[in-house]
Amino acid sequence: MDREKVSLKIWLWCNRMMEILLPLLGFLIGTVASMVGIGGGVFIVPLLTLLYDFSPAQAAGTSLTTIIFTSLASTANYARQKRIYYKTGLILATATVPGAFLGAYLTSIIEARLLGLIFGVFLFFVALRMTLKLNFSRTKQSALVDSESSLFESRNKILLGVVLSFFGGISSGLLGIGGGSVMVPIMVLAMNIPMHITAATSMFTMIFTSTSGVIKHFSLDNINFKFALLLVLGTVFGAQLGAYASKRISGGNLRRVFGIVLILVSIRMIIKYGLNSF
Repeated sequence: MDREKVSLKIWLWCNRMMEILLPLLGFLIGTVASMVGIGGGVFIVPLLTLLYDFSPAQAAGTSLTTIIFTSLASTANYARQKRIYYKTGLILATATVPGAFLGAYLTSIIEARLLGLIFGVFLFFVALRMTLKLNFSRTKQSALVDSESSLFESRNKILLGVVLSFFGGISSGLLGIGGGSVMVPIMVLAMNIPMHITAATSMFTMIFTSTSGVIKHFSLDNINFKFALLLVLGTVFGAQLGAYASKRISGGNLRRVFGIVLILVSIRMIIKYGLNSF
């Protein structure tokens, strides 16, 4: 009996220590996420599922709850730097919001393994494409838009961005990511927005995307508010550091960092969902 009590105390102590680590882990995640324009869900979801034994749906809901505050903190800093395309972000949000709501709903009716595997492969190729953009000629680089007004001179870019953003929203609600891992490539590759502006605008758009997903996840009881709060205690400070560091890194290096992060995440997803499929 004494042994059982000792074992229980050790187990409770270990759980407590794991919870104490969350703000620190959140700080690290928030720093990287804010710097490259993603919400951090690509790190938070595997963290919660692998180390804290969350179900995929509960990890997704808790992750999106955290991302709301990460996005708000990042946006506040990026707004002071005047790097956000507000009109573009709001227009893209009109597509990501219903997409995120639909994605959150889909967690209750479909098995996410196959989709997770497909998404991992997709992210891998997107990461390669982002990295290869570094080697494009000057002619290609000059095609980047230099202002939000010049962006709206091309309706095709806006329309393509809106259509693709809907699928970015679905991935957000379904997989518990802020959507930045999809939105950043959309804005850089399809809309030719500079990386520094993209990172800032992506964080702004994620406020609306994540909120939409959270509303649905809340109705499905998929949110652990205790864990979300512990993560937020770290991510909001990490987001400030990431936004500050972002302006001191060149657009090319920022894309390189994003590409490396995305490659690591995609490999993790392919391994996780690929092995679970057999």
